[in-house]
Amino acid sequence: MRAGRRKVKNPQTARRILAAAEEHFAAQGMAGARTEEIATAAHANKAMLYYYFGDKQRLHRAVMENLLRQLRNAAFAPAAAKTSSRDRLIGWVNRYFDFLATHPNYPRLVQREVMDTAPKFEWIVREYFRPFHRRLRSLIEQGVASGEFRKVDAHQTVFTVLGMTVFYFASAPVMSRVSGRNVLSPQALKERKYALLDFLDHGLMRTPTRLR
Repeated sequence: MRAGRRKVKNPQTARRILAAAEEHFAAQGMAGARTEEIATAAHANKAMLYYYFGDKQRLHRAVMENLLRQLRNAAFAPAAAKTSSRDRLIGWVNRYFDFLATHPNYPRLVQREVMDTAPKFEWIVREYFRPFHRRLRSLIEQGVASGEFRKVDAHQTVFTVLGMTVFYFASAPVMSRVSGRNVLSPQALKERKYALLDFLDHGLMRTPTRLR
């Protein structure tokens, strides 16, 4: 390589490092995860990890941003014109549920961040969680205004919807032991999603409809 010529970053290498880091941060937290082990799991070396992401703290932020962007793009996909509030909410819950089902590290990583009250958590609240809450609350308020939803406190209803969904995945290891079954198996997830949508259909909608 000629002197002064910069390396070209390979997107596949970056994805491997992100995937390995996600697993290690979810299992051990940022303090416990070791960059040497992350690099080895990514089939890279420590120097390459630092070249792509700078340091462990920036790598951790990159992992969180990668997951949060995916969640935002999935949960808030554009709805078709003239879509009812009910269909938009059901679509949102379906996509949010499916994201959590296919990204099991996400609840664990967020739990670790929530337990750490350091200022570094504020960027997640500001850039992602607060907009999530605002958009979901607006969707519920529109449903109430149109008469599709019962007159509910939209602010509290957001907490209810998020809580019913997030808690299931965050507590999955414990609830699997309590129930004596794997609550993350395909059949258990199918049953949970149906139960969640059925609850919302009868608890929030003015006119419940039969779920398909």
